[in-house]
Amino acid sequence: MTDPGRGARRRGPLSGPRPTFASTEYTNVSKNRGFTLIELLIVIVIIAVLAAIALPGYQEQMRKTRRSQAKADLMEITQGLERKFTVDRSYSTPAYTFPFTVSPRDSTGGNEYYDISFVGAPDTLAYTIQAVPTNSQTNDRCGTLTINQLGQKTHTGTGDDTYCAWGT
Repeated sequence: MTDPGRGARRRGPLSGPRPTFASTEYTNVSKNRGFTLIELLIVIVIIAVLAAIALPGYQEQMRKTRRSQAKADLMEITQGLERKFTVDRSYSTPAYTFPFTVSPRDSTGGNEYYDISFVGAPDTLAYTIQAVPTNSQTNDRCGTLTINQLGQKTHTGTGDDTYCAWGT
């Protein structure tokens, strides 16, 4: 009689070759699914760093775009005043009414970024108009933009003339 442990075939669920670590039985059990907490935290940190770098640049570009619109609006009002002067030989009489008093001109409730007005009252031969930043535009380094009847452009902010592209 032969010893069942030697040379005999095993039967049942454990029959056949023993699984190795490379077999699918062990890898399916030990295979991770999803992300670890560390991996998620690393991704969140990377996104936060990118946002911290990109957001100030985006906000500055938005201020620059709004400032450009205010400059264009000031120039349009200046052209209207010059046409009025050509006809009436005066900036002050009859009184000039701005076609719009905010920039951008089609803004509604809270979307205004500049208030446009005269600095003082215009006289017969002279005027100065200004665009005063409001809302989120108050952080703009160029501050209040002005232009007079001679085309002299000034700004009151801390930005230099090269940065603001407005002034002499």
